[in-house]
Amino acid sequence: MIGKISGRLEYRGSDHVLIDVRGVGYIVYVSDRTLAAMPGPGEAVALYTELIVREDLLQLIGFPSLVEKEWHRLLTTVQGIGAKAGLAILGALGAEGVSRAITLGDARAIQSAPGIGPKLAQRVVLELKSKAPAVMASGVALSAEPLVEVLEPVATSQPAPARTKAASAGKSRAAFTADALSALTNLGYAPGDAAQAVATASAEAPDADTAQLIRLSLKLLAPR
Repeated sequence: MIGKISGRLEYRGSDHVLIDVRGVGYIVYVSDRTLAAMPGPGEAVALYTELIVREDLLQLIGFPSLVEKEWHRLLTTVQGIGAKAGLAILGALGAEGVSRAITLGDARAIQSAPGIGPKLAQRVVLELKSKAPAVMASGVALSAEPLVEVLEPVATSQPAPARTKAASAGKSRAAFTADALSALTNLGYAPGDAAQAVATASAEAPDADTAQLIRLSLKLLAPR
């Protein structure tokens, strides 16, 4: 399985790019949004990839983030959504837009993607709504990860000293709350409303992780 490609951009097609990785060229199909964000020829690029394998086809699909890759994987679990349709939805809305539309039950936003009709858009929302908080939570966590050089091996460093259980638990609790608040504000909720909902959810479920806090907070915010 090819999970990531890092190299130099050779050229752009209408729906794909060619990336040179030390003399080997890989054709990677991408969404319109990802294609527009690509740098010029000769520039360094890196894409997370999914390999589509069929009897008569081997095709690499590329994504700028692991969150977008995960959304594409989930979208293609919905009957009627193939790799191309999944890219169309992500191209129209982006990963955050897909999260927002599915969480809020906005089938019309999903329908704005080329080739997606109203019935299919509604099916996407209904089948994936329960999975949105977990993806949102992973997106917040991944967005905090530091960028690494994509063309050269990363030197391994010595492991950090082990923290005490109490310190680790305290930091994780604060991180869960902050990540849930960030995810809700990214969905468009007012910071004050989001903070109140997260605080209430955290008090009601002190052992909840980020995804659980998001779910509980959305239930509190739903009537608003």
